[in-house]
Amino acid sequence: MAFVTKEKLFSKRWFIAYSLIVLGAFIISIGFVFFITPYNFVPGGVFGIGIAVHHLTLGMISPLFSPDGGFPIGLFGLLFNIPLTLIGLKILGPRFGIKTITSMILISVFMDVLTLIAGGSDPTKLLGGTINLVGQELLAAIFGGVLIGIGLGFIYKARATSGGSDIISMIIAKYAHMPLGQLMIYIDSVIVVLGLIVFKDWKIPLYSWMVIFISGKVMDTVLQGINYEKTLFIISDKYDEIRDKIITDLNRGGTYISGNGMYNNAEKKIIFTVVNRRELAMLEEFIHQIDPDAFLTVMDANEILGKGFKSLKDKISE
Repeated sequence: MAFVTKEKLFSKRWFIAYSLIVLGAFIISIGFVFFITPYNFVPGGVFGIGIAVHHLTLGMISPLFSPDGGFPIGLFGLLFNIPLTLIGLKILGPRFGIKTITSMILISVFMDVLTLIAGGSDPTKLLGGTINLVGQELLAAIFGGVLIGIGLGFIYKARATSGGSDIISMIIAKYAHMPLGQLMIYIDSVIVVLGLIVFKDWKIPLYSWMVIFISGKVMDTVLQGINYEKTLFIISDKYDEIRDKIITDLNRGGTYISGNGMYNNAEKKIIFTVVNRRELAMLEEFIHQIDPDAFLTVMDANEILGKGFKSLKDKISE
């Protein structure tokens, strides 16, 4: 099936993929252990539920497995993810390869091991009290969101997932015919509200939604990179002069798109091109000089692949 990407065992791509998974899982675990769990944030997903369960079971588990006696969050995530993955495989087919299973296991193991090393989930006792952000929960939410976003970005770069709510969303989407991204937001929001019920603190969902928002933005940045390119659509009767400026002075390319004006149905040539921010300023000044009545649409380009930018081949081989 085409759902699962595979790399040749011990090839360069194999090493890169699994290095990203290991690093991503470790960074996610740091984010949870030091910045999310101690402050009872519930940022959606299986581990968000695990944080609520951990709080409800405080004092019930042996200190050998959990310093503060709560059910280990990593273990809960693993026990939840295993049947969820099996159900997903049966309903959705082989969309979850060994890389996804590896990421699930690593996140769970790293999370519980780091919790034991840190001395539990009490923020005043983390590593002997050296990491204590009590009273600065906003800072904890920011750091936690950034670390989780970086970790998820690395795992998704390896063409894997972290399981959990991703699988639930895919299963519901198959039958509800709703957009997957929208479903993931709904499911994570339900889990966030669970945090409000368990902890009975209205600030918990606010910080939790902030973590979800920040981690999503950071994950997108990791996947797409930081781009300074702008996409332009230019409508001007001086299209030949603008073309020469783009090709000769800016050393960029572009495409003519034929169109017709809506007012008088006059034929128009629309220039489509991509430039960076510095080149945009130069081009805007030039267009203003030769055609002050030109019409420009400027948009942020999340990712540019092709000649003059990162090639599609390099993108896929990362």
